[in-house]
Amino acid sequence: MKSKSGATSKDLARAAGVSQATVSRVFRGEASVNADTRERVLEAARQIDYRPNVLARAMRTSRLGVIGVVVARLSNPLYTEILCALNEVLADKELKVVLWDTEGTGETAAIDSISQSLVDGVIFAAVTRSSPVLEEAIRSAAPLVLINRTIDDLSCDQVSSDNRAGGAAVASYLLDHGRRRIGFISGSLEVSTVRDREAGFLEELERRGVTLESSLTRRVPFSHESGRTAMQSLLDLADPPDAVFCANDLLALGALDGAFEAGVRVPEECWVVGFDDVEQASWSTLSLTTVRQPVRKIVEDGVALLLERLAQPELEPRRIVHPVDMMIRRSTARARKGGQKDKAE
Repeated sequence: MKSKSGATSKDLARAAGVSQATVSRVFRGEASVNADTRERVLEAARQIDYRPNVLARAMRTSRLGVIGVVVARLSNPLYTEILCALNEVLADKELKVVLWDTEGTGETAAIDSISQSLVDGVIFAAVTRSSPVLEEAIRSAAPLVLINRTIDDLSCDQVSSDNRAGGAAVASYLLDHGRRRIGFISGSLEVSTVRDREAGFLEELERRGVTLESSLTRRVPFSHESGRTAMQSLLDLADPPDAVFCANDLLALGALDGAFEAGVRVPEECWVVGFDDVEQASWSTLSLTTVRQPVRKIVEDGVALLLERLAQPELEPRRIVHPVDMMIRRSTARARKGGQKDKAE
């Protein structure tokens, strides 16, 4: 196959010292090619200015080299981090990304593209069981993988963090350090991450003989503003909480602002804990104690599973769950330099 620059796959194979079949496997993104060989081929491609003809490849292989990515609410910095990692990992495999924000204007475009087979596969970074985009992907038998959020009764490849263990770790940490009147700012239970984090949190509280008071719970949309107002309503109580766990960092960052505006000192008067460990959580002005998800590893595994599914559609669905770590910072008054990492068992 000749590229737009005039160099052929045979030229590239000779330059990289591999077979043409290996060159083809590299540009199809097949997981069977080891990292050293892939890098050697890609470096040789750059040196001879080899650029694969996407149209010719699509006609020959029935693949476009395009992956659809479904996210929600890009104002949440977690999805920005997931998207950056996906772009890097997919670009390394010579694959292009089409992004759909289903809480913006992307839902119709996603459904149309999937129904017309304009992408080779779909990575869902944010999904619920009632998602119309997911329904279309299932109806169209599109290769797909769920990352971050999962669906228990759906038979497909899925990669997530151990959100239940993370929630339990937060409860244990707060109780171990003398917090007894604990508030909770959460979101929709339709979202698997929230549901699992909340379940683990409540189970550990119950195991330790502590009941979460309904007056100390706020269920709100996922936004900085929601976290801010929810925190202020908790702090306005006659007997306010001495610690607040937020179901994600976006809510927790809002909670920190809410406490600041209310004149309540964190951590002296109230501790705040989040979940995700987005970049802002480690900023020295915020220093948020939180639960870290291994975002890069989740993305890498999700891409690998999707590429394996494209190569071998008959594979049994696989589920990967990654452990999480607590990052102890100044919002709970127990920070060490650089943040202290505690494994969530």
